[in-house]
Amino acid sequence: MKQIALTATLAFALALPAQADSSKAEEGFGLMEKGARLLFEGLLQEMQPALRDMEGLSEQLEPALRGFVENMGPALGGLLEQVEDFSKYHPPEVLPNGDIILRRKSEAEIVVPEGEVEL
Repeated sequence: MKQIALTATLAFALALPAQADSSKAEEGFGLMEKGARLLFEGLLQEMQPALRDMEGLSEQLEPALRGFVENMGPALGGLLEQVEDFSKYHPPEVLPNGDIILRRKSEAEIVVPEGEVEL
């Protein structure tokens, strides 16, 4: 009986520091959460003027972007139908006269990743 009481007392004594440590850890997480919340609230307050300016800019650019899509959309669609894989072409070049050309890469310039079969 004394052994059971001694064992229970030791177990209880060992559990007390563990409970104290876990409450400190939980308190630490609470403080970290509060600090993170304050940080993000501060960032949001700092960003609000910039976000308002961006909203105004987007309202100004919307008509221009809409016109671009209406005019260039069909032309870009046709280009995408003709060009099967853009990785087989060099970046676009603008000539002195304003023309834009797409040069196709030679067979030696085309890099095929290992394990893939070139079509």
